[in-house]
Amino acid sequence: MMTEMKTARTEKYIELVSKPLEGYLEDVKNDALQNDIPIVRPSVQMLLRFLMKKEKPEKILEIGTAVGFSALLMHEYNRAAGITTIENYEPRLEKARENFRKYAAPDAKTPENNDEFGKIRLLAADAAEEIKNLESAGYDFVFLDAAKGQYIVLLPEIIRVLRPGGMLVSDNVLQDGDIIEPRTAVRRRDRTIYERMREYLSAISTDERLESVILPMADGVTVSIKK
Repeated sequence: MMTEMKTARTEKYIELVSKPLEGYLEDVKNDALQNDIPIVRPSVQMLLRFLMKKEKPEKILEIGTAVGFSALLMHEYNRAAGITTIENYEPRLEKARENFRKYAAPDAKTPENNDEFGKIRLLAADAAEEIKNLESAGYDFVFLDAAKGQYIVLLPEIIRVLRPGGMLVSDNVLQDGDIIEPRTAVRRRDRTIYERMREYLSAISTDERLESVILPMADGVTVSIKK
């Protein structure tokens, strides 16, 4: 509990000292938080902003759209990039479409049944199936923020679609500290996710195709480069 409180205070401090987000991003963020929809934490927001400006990826794949906050954030700080984002939970899809229509393509006459919003393309599908249809070595940057138990399942296809030199950023890999605990200390209902995330961290750390670092920020982030 003390660790969680310290992390929350640290995140709040990072938010206070960081450059403010664009106003519409604050609106999307606050709306999500008021409706108990998790979004990337302040330190991860700053990391994505930095990477968008430093790396300037041209083609981005996001797995786990939620309401579209992180896709819009990457779009705002790298306007030239084409972003493909995947989500299959219908209530969040509806809100993501609303946000993309309003903020990513406000001047476009986007038909209600069209999921192309300027530079952002929304795929309403199961990521584990949809990613198989994506182009090999087709993406410069992948942001993974989906169901945590699916990370290890998605990894082989993520490596396939990532170009050499491309970057994979994975969020929420430390599971609020559970990941460092022995299995018996983890709640029974969380053990499958715990085991799969430990497998994922081991896989990206030892895979010869990747160079990876685990960052103990927010709820844990990994950054991997495909060789």
